Order: sequence, then structure tokens, then C-alpha cells
Amino acid sequence: MAEPVELVPLICMKCSTPLPAAPEEVAWVCPTCGTGLELDEQHGLAPLEVHYSAQIASNAQGKPFWVAQGRLELERSTYAGDKGRDAQRFWSQPQRFFIPAYTCPLEALLELGNRLLFQPPALQEGHPAAFTPVTLARGDVQSLADFIVMTVEAERADKLKEVRFTLNLSEPVLWILP
Repeated sequence: MAEPVELVPLICMKCSTPLPAAPEEVAWVCPTCGTGLELDEQHGLAPLEVHYSAQIASNAQGKPFWVAQGRLELERSTYAGDKGRDAQRFWSQPQRFFIPAYTCPLEALLELGNRLLFQPPALQEGHPAAFTPVTLARGDVQSLADFIVMTVEAERADKLKEVRFTLNLSEPVLWILP
């Protein structure tokens, strides 16, 4: 027997303001009190810490990104032109992953994720700003970070035969970036 569908009221947990939400959205900031909230599949509506970049221009709309620190253990083999040392050197240090939390094509997500992995923006706290709707759930971050690792390794200038890795991510945090 199928479990019954449970409706979750989208009302701010702090001030009881109804949250304006589209069906694909998974996180919001209360327009009245500024409390961050996310829809968690297991717990329903839950508090969410939201950080705003100081780099967002006043009156500009930001873009939401899940940000997580990652440590990678990597094994790779190639047919020729082994760039394993470059890979080991890069992944030997913890890396910060920036996963777009808004709707965008997969190619754009991977391009942004790769670019921000190698050229991370400064994460300096700023003032609250309007932002594009959050449509990517926190639970999807690990899979997309894994996919970014695969694209980084596939783009190395060698003939990759096989790659195995374990990526341990910290709990993703929502940042609104310019």
C-alpha cells in the first residue's frame, strides 16, 4: 500500500508569514523576517542558514550556490600521457565546490562548477539581496560534485583509461553570489 501524500504548509517557522513558492523551489527566505527555510524530504520545512556575498551590487539579484568543502581520494590510470601527478597535487588539498542551486542546463552547471573550483570567489558576508529561486535540493549536491570531479579528470591532457575516487563533502551551505 502506498504511503499517503503529506502536504507541508509553507509558512515561516519564525513569524508565520506564508511563503510565496513555485512548485520546483526547495528553499526560501521569508519576505517578512528574513529567516531562511528549506523543504527537507524527511523533516518537512526546516531552518536554513543563508549567506550573502559582499560582492553583490546593491539592487542586483544574486544567484544561489551550495558551497561545500571536499576532500578527494583519487586513483587514475591512463593509456598514455599520464597527468596523475597534476591530479594528485590538485586533489591533495581540500577543495571548495560551488554547485549552482538554481535551474540551469547541465552544461552550464558543469562549466560553472569547474570554473569556480579552480577560481573560487571570496566568501565575504554581505547584506541580504534578492536571488534567483533555489531549485536544487541540498541532497543532490554530492552527485553533482562527483560529476564535476569526473569532468575535471576527463579534461586533463592525457588518455584517461579509468578513474576511481571517493569524495567526502562537508555539509553544503547556501551562499548567494553575484
